[in-house]
Amino acid sequence: MGITETGDESSARKMRRRIPPSIESLDADILCLIFSFLDLFDLVHCTVVCNSWNAVINKLKLLQASCRKMHHLGSDFPSSSTSLDRPVEIDVEDFAMKHHKMALLRGRIEIERWEAHSHRVSQCRMKKGLLLTGVGDKIMRLWSLKSYKCVEEYSLPDAASLIDFDFDESKIVGLVGTRISIWRRNGQRSIFPSREGTFPKGLCMRYIDPEAVVGCEDGTARVFDMYSKTCSQIIRTQGGPITCLSLSENQVFLSGSSLGRVTVSDPLLDQPVATLKSTITAGGIQTICFNQGTNLAFTGTTGGYVSCWDLRKMGRLWEKRVSPNVVYSIQQLRNDTSVMVAGGIDGVLRVIDQSSGRVLSRFILDDKVSTTLRRDDQVVIEKRRGKRVSQDMEMDKIERKVRPQISCIAMGMKKIVTAHNGKCISVWRFNLS
Repeated sequence: MGITETGDESSARKMRRRIPPSIESLDADILCLIFSFLDLFDLVHCTVVCNSWNAVINKLKLLQASCRKMHHLGSDFPSSSTSLDRPVEIDVEDFAMKHHKMALLRGRIEIERWEAHSHRVSQCRMKKGLLLTGVGDKIMRLWSLKSYKCVEEYSLPDAASLIDFDFDESKIVGLVGTRISIWRRNGQRSIFPSREGTFPKGLCMRYIDPEAVVGCEDGTARVFDMYSKTCSQIIRTQGGPITCLSLSENQVFLSGSSLGRVTVSDPLLDQPVATLKSTITAGGIQTICFNQGTNLAFTGTTGGYVSCWDLRKMGRLWEKRVSPNVVYSIQQLRNDTSVMVAGGIDGVLRVIDQSSGRVLSRFILDDKVSTTLRRDDQVVIEKRRGKRVSQDMEMDKIERKVRPQISCIAMGMKKIVTAHNGKCISVWRFNLS
């Protein structure tokens, strides 16, 4: 039932632990008054907090009333034909995904932007309300997405440059030059022994505990064990430098090459399981993401194409040109089988239907700054509105300052974080209320 960004623990369980006994024992009339201010998404969360809250919400038919409002907005939530004599039954996870999609397509767009680094920053990763930024200078910074404060900072003492990184609850794993480095969240840094940690030039890296996979310029994928600090496998893919990677939970991984091929590999085997190639000249693969629930992989290319690959049949389902330029990043929520988001060199954020490849909506920055906030740590938060642009709008007629290049995307529930290969990071929030 998990609907958080990581799926490790549901919001309901988190909420339940935080609720003091005095709140649970509130009078039903007071609860009804409080709940009446909530939208359908928050009401559904409240129904799974405790039995007393669930009873109040269902008895007063607050869910039914809220469902009708959502249905009138054109959503596919339970309609007004739902019987008033019985509670509305909602699959919380499915509901969360539908609410997320509707927020992306119809919600009000609010953007918060700040200068995260003094030099260029091109990568970002988001987990559990934390955002890690870096690549371009000698520092990685971990930010709170609630306060936008930098909670931790990690420096690179070596002359080698940071190429890629990922993180979890206890550590940050980075590809630094031709080495893998590990930063404990307490700031201590360690590196793999020189005998095990060096390899031909690495271009990308992905990490799921306990293994990290590095894609190299010579076309090999090297699998490293984080605990023994050894290279456990070297897999030679079929041609071309490996430019992007995506890992599955069962350790099967996908790699994209500059030659436009997608390779499916298993660390237990010395050779790739399959190699997939486009039937048209779509360009080299720049980004790849894997949907665990559907076994579908999505790729973006230098030619502006996005493709969908079915890994059960090892074949392509569809291929669409969604942008006139390079697609640098594609992301989706872990349990979302409906939509994904893509961004690239033209600076337009696109919502794409996973089943067809159709572009459902396109966003850019508003050219006006609505508010500027200066925090105690001197970080300036610039608030803007985002706006949707029509499908027939010519990109060349839109100023570049409102569509800065999107080099990386991180995805959360009703929010998207974008890095722009500059100093700033942008957080896009989508609100239905």
